[in-house]
Amino acid sequence: MAIATTTMGKPSWQDVARTAQQHRDASIARVEPAIPEVPSDLPLDVTGLPKDLLSSQEVQITQATAEELVASIASGRLSSIAVTEAFLRRAGLAQRLANCITELLPERARARAKALDEYFKGHKKQVGPLHGLPISVKEHIGMKDLGLNAGFVSWWDKEGVDDAHILKILWNAGCVFYARTTQPQTLMHLETSSNLYGATVNPFNRNLTSGGSSGGEGALIGLRGSCLGIGTDIGGSIRSPAANCGVYGFRPTSYRLPIDGWSATMMGSEHIVPVIGPLSTSLEGIKMFMKTIIAAKPWLVEPSVLPFPWKDPESSPGRTGNRKLKIGVMWDDQVVRPHPPVTRALKEVVQKLEGIPGVDIVNWKPYDHDEAWAIIASLYFCDGAKEETDAIDESGEPWRPLSRFIIKENPYVKPHAVRDVWHWTAKREEYRRAYAKVWNETATGIDENGELEGLVDVILCPVGPGAAPLLDNAKYWGYTSQWNVLDYPALAFPVSKVDPVVDVVDETYKPMNEKDDFNHKLYDPAKYSGAPISLQLVGRRYDDEKANGAAPTVIDALEYIKEEIGLPFAEYV
Repeated sequence: MAIATTTMGKPSWQDVARTAQQHRDASIARVEPAIPEVPSDLPLDVTGLPKDLLSSQEVQITQATAEELVASIASGRLSSIAVTEAFLRRAGLAQRLANCITELLPERARARAKALDEYFKGHKKQVGPLHGLPISVKEHIGMKDLGLNAGFVSWWDKEGVDDAHILKILWNAGCVFYARTTQPQTLMHLETSSNLYGATVNPFNRNLTSGGSSGGEGALIGLRGSCLGIGTDIGGSIRSPAANCGVYGFRPTSYRLPIDGWSATMMGSEHIVPVIGPLSTSLEGIKMFMKTIIAAKPWLVEPSVLPFPWKDPESSPGRTGNRKLKIGVMWDDQVVRPHPPVTRALKEVVQKLEGIPGVDIVNWKPYDHDEAWAIIASLYFCDGAKEETDAIDESGEPWRPLSRFIIKENPYVKPHAVRDVWHWTAKREEYRRAYAKVWNETATGIDENGELEGLVDVILCPVGPGAAPLLDNAKYWGYTSQWNVLDYPALAFPVSKVDPVVDVVDETYKPMNEKDDFNHKLYDPAKYSGAPISLQLVGRRYDDEKANGAAPTVIDALEYIKEEIGLPFAEYV
């Protein structure tokens, strides 16, 4: 990855970006057969093009879910090499449609897939639970001897000294790594835009954002160039792209999954803990990912990971003889009102759930969500964003609009003395206690053991203040960052699509504040046409999954809801 230098001896940021894109394009060119050309005049919705440009077998393979592919490979109906080559082709095509790839790994992936097939043939068994399954990876999750730039031009020449811990676990489980995906400058956007690769766009409407910061994963999976990928989340960076691109995305509670081996600024900061998590075309893919990682007992290598085994439910919530699933519905956060499509989707889901005997629906009153933003925004950049600023300015690359927004235009970004950090951390803990009290007050009584009965199990709420916005406009984080400051597990899932005929502007609405006014003015039904609409389920801290029907939580709750009401209500690809 040699870079041409200027006459002064140091490459310009444009030179570095050109080299990055040439490296990406060369990796795609090595895919065989060659990636088909796409029309010069692309439609806004490009999700249907892969069906026209790939073979019927490639389409069938790449539109299968992770669990279907694992079963097909285990039965011998499909080989790992056939599956890997199909996903390499569709991922290369996805790059041309949505700009979501930093590099493909065709040689590594083919060699791995062939080795897995030979093992299966010789031993008549799988290497592990993910045998032969291709998995895509967000670029800043380290891979040995490959680039690790985290969206900064000045970091282009950094390389991974080893594979990230989570990748080693997935490798031992039998997966194939074949694609690395885009991320934004600073990693702190709810979009994916960098000077190395430009903007990653939404495959359902190319004028809109794919979300961020795991937007490369969102777009790739939305286009079915991957069925299961790895993202990271400190303020919504898994759930935003999952929601924008109509797939599933899970932010687990902190310290549930290993994070050693990724690249970012402010490494070691624990004020707001980032997490790794999955994005997938299926809910079962999310569950498969989580179970595989936790079954490997990552806490034995990475002591910060909590030693909690995965707990499959013994019985499902809402079933005959079990307690009801109690859902608190948060219609808005009383700071920014969601756009009409989001409210419609929420109403449709609630109306269907109200007809299910095993479900109780109550309204959730948000508690001081504006204060939650003040806390988390104050704790994001305790050095006054010096590391981000230095990493951007070192190369001379320009500041992207959303980098300016989250750092230079953010009134909470300032260098903190130690006492300031203590102050805001204490505020965080105070807020967490207050929110726990609000949750506890949803109880309807106390049982014979003195424990609260009738508590809300999960919160059903928007993932954002609208469907995917126009590029450079994702400026309200509150619907996702809220659960980061509380460290609650949250699972984004697809529901429907924007319909301009139905989802009209509410001309009578009076915005509550400046943020609400900005969001309200963004909405134009025609501009959002066809965009996925998603919602999220939120559980209490470490209620990612539960062992019994007495306390259903995020993943098992969504399994039950999907089965009962037939989610999603729209076809995506």
